Amino acid sequence: MSLESTVSPSAMSGPAITKAAATVRGSSTRQVAKLTARLRTAALALIVPLGLLLVWDLMVRWTGTRLVPPPSGVATMMWDFAFGGIYDDAYSGSLPIHFWKSVQRVYGGFFLAALLGIPLGLMIGRIPLLRALLDPTLALLRPIPVTAWLPLSMIFFGLGPKSAVFLVFLGAFYPILLNTVFGVKSVDVRLFEAAGMLGCSGPQLFRSVVLPAALPSIFNGLRLGASFAWILIVVGEMTGVPEGLGAVIMDGRTLSRTDLVITGMIIIGITGFLSDRILVSLSNYFLRWSPQHHA
Repeated sequence: MSLESTVSPSAMSGPAITKAAATVRGSSTRQVAKLTARLRTAALALIVPLGLLLVWDLMVRWTGTRLVPPPSGVATMMWDFAFGGIYDDAYSGSLPIHFWKSVQRVYGGFFLAALLGIPLGLMIGRIPLLRALLDPTLALLRPIPVTAWLPLSMIFFGLGPKSAVFLVFLGAFYPILLNTVFGVKSVDVRLFEAAGMLGCSGPQLFRSVVLPAALPSIFNGLRLGASFAWILIVVGEMTGVPEGLGAVIMDGRTLSRTDLVITGMIIIGITGFLSDRILVSLSNYFLRWSPQHHA
């Protein structure tokens, strides 16, 4: 009896070990597949930028122009802008301060736009009376270019960062507001009927039905708003601020330093891209119950 009890576990360990090994192999295969998919996505994403760099370099060499620097010249400028030690001018090693000032203005205006645009959009989407009161005025103000507000912003807030924040706020506000309104108005009526049958009403209806159903549109509005915020920082920093990426671009234009202009453009583009990726990650987290919305 003791011999059977001794042999039996070892006899059963074979299938168990095989199953465990298969599980490990399956897990490793999935990890390798995920890594391969990520590398493939990264490689595909690099094709167009590298192609553009190649075309840029070839066109500069072919035309012989001195007005547009080659990619190598911009790379040198970017290094000097970030770390210094090459040109030793007013912009050498000044990236951290310019970048930080622009980030403060961009996200100051963006968060103000989200703080006002999302609640207002939720209310306009749900309250017909409020929609009738505000929609015509918003439709009238929305087509006015942000650049048209530049003189008024300097009158209202003076020369400096407050005017820049206001202009960024204006640019980010309407995409956030309109997408929030659209998301609320697009909620399926059957969801309200089902929630009413379950006794859900008032604030609970809003939290459980309206807000989750509108979240995809809200995040789309946030992504658009963040993009417009970075687009408009150059306009915003035309209001007399001495520091910021937009101010650097304007200085580069005035001084005919195209390498400085392109450097500022590239840094804004990279930062805006990373901001968008953060919002996509947040969207995927909060909408993990809805796989079709993963970007």
